[in-house]
Amino acid sequence: MTSQTTIDATGPGDEAPAAPSGPQPAAGLRGHPWLTLITVAVGVMMVALDGTIVAIANPAIGKDLHASWAQLQWITNAYFLALAVSLITAGKLGDRFGHRQTFLIGVTGFAVASGAIGLSDSIAAVVTFRVFQGLFGALLMPAALGLLRATFPAEKLNMAIGIWGMVIGASTAGGPILGGVLVEHVNWQSVFFINVPVGALALLLGLLILLDHRAENAPRSFDLLGIALLSGAMFCLVWALIKAPAWGWGNGKTWLFLVASVVGFALFAIWEKRVKEPLIPLALFRSVALSAGVVLMVLMAIAFMGGLFFVTFYLQNVHGMSPIDAGLHLLPLTGMMIVGSPLAGALITKAGPRIPLAGGMAVTAIAMYGMSTLEENTGSGLMSVWFALLGLGLAPVMVGATEVIVGNAPMELSGVAGGLQQAAMQIGGSLGTAVLGAVMASKVDHTLADNWADAGLPKLPPQQLHQAAEAVQQGVAPVTKDTPAPIAEKITEVAHHTFIDGMSLASLVAAGVAAVAVLVALLTKRGANAEAGAGVGHI
Repeated sequence: MTSQTTIDATGPGDEAPAAPSGPQPAAGLRGHPWLTLITVAVGVMMVALDGTIVAIANPAIGKDLHASWAQLQWITNAYFLALAVSLITAGKLGDRFGHRQTFLIGVTGFAVASGAIGLSDSIAAVVTFRVFQGLFGALLMPAALGLLRATFPAEKLNMAIGIWGMVIGASTAGGPILGGVLVEHVNWQSVFFINVPVGALALLLGLLILLDHRAENAPRSFDLLGIALLSGAMFCLVWALIKAPAWGWGNGKTWLFLVASVVGFALFAIWEKRVKEPLIPLALFRSVALSAGVVLMVLMAIAFMGGLFFVTFYLQNVHGMSPIDAGLHLLPLTGMMIVGSPLAGALITKAGPRIPLAGGMAVTAIAMYGMSTLEENTGSGLMSVWFALLGLGLAPVMVGATEVIVGNAPMELSGVAGGLQQAAMQIGGSLGTAVLGAVMASKVDHTLADNWADAGLPKLPPQQLHQAAEAVQQGVAPVTKDTPAPIAEKITEVAHHTFIDGMSLASLVAAGVAAVAVLVALLTKRGANAEAGAGVGHI
């Protein structure tokens, strides 16, 4: 007989200190908490890097493999789609078979898939192996959180999650820098080949250091129908978000997938109430703090990923920076996340997550408002201020929301909780890119014709105006080679001015999302089950 999961939806308030948990991990290398953190950080770094590093390589891949723009988009979309759809199921696999095993399989598979991409000679092969990258990445991400939750005592867990969040944030923001260096000085294949030695190192460290932890009442069966329903619903949602910019938000196909997603989630919820060992016990969401943590992670990712999406176009296409220079200009953001994440972890341990989370989202809202004021001639100093503020605001949210989600779940569902955290971030990122992209497109479409006419440029036919708008949405001036220099200069001014208008509106929307997240953050509290960590179920 398998035991039923009991969810404690209450838990201490922010004032309650985190009590030391259980026995300490075994002495020596095996199961050492800080060595475990280093090991999982190496593996997680690969997955986070690949979310952004590939964007820099896309032009070179397209040229070498003769790929179209739509095919290049799938290099990114296939990865995020596979990752987002699989995360919660992958977390359940870790809860069932042990997080050490799933982490090692994930690291190995991710490295092998990366090497296969570097050896590919067709765009179809690249996209196929990107799917495998996403699937194996989904295995190791929740497993990493599960290992940290089981290895660290409660009074040190926030610091560990802080460093873990720092690695993810720094890797995500540093991807364009590393990608630019590799593509410029080696080749596009090196962007993927670099994962092979990193994966081998993570595997070696994992075999030597990681100690499996499994709760006594860990799940013993699989909710196959639940997995199918949730995966289908997630696929329809993420697919609609990916395709909406091309299809249009009013298109019937977009709404067909959105409705299918809602139906899929409803059927999943109904089924989960009936099955003996559900994939996600819905009682988990009786915890207001956990539910708030999930919503907060989505809102944070909307503001962060959606806002950052336009900044890269702004730096490269409006300011004319190289990919490396653009990445270097984002160093204040990366640096503040590196410095702020461990500090945020220590603060959250002492004061609880509520105030740091609310304060972090308030700072994020201010930073996004500041980014809405950027102009074509804004200097690097002022840009750095807003980027640094954004990193400072994001640091406590990356740490605190993760702790709230994982800490308010029982130990036997730590993998599922880790999957929820990562899935929320992936969906939020997709939502941010899609929704803020739609805001940008709408603003450009609405103002480009008037700005074009005000500059005294000849009126464009509807088809050419549409093509020009698509270029302007990326900060590119629609100038042909034979355009006279004075006209080209006017077109460039109009394109950049219109892009800035669109980016400003999108940044204001992101600031509004971050402001709403401040209110959500006030519903969070310290993880009720955080003390169930180190020493539980050593195998």
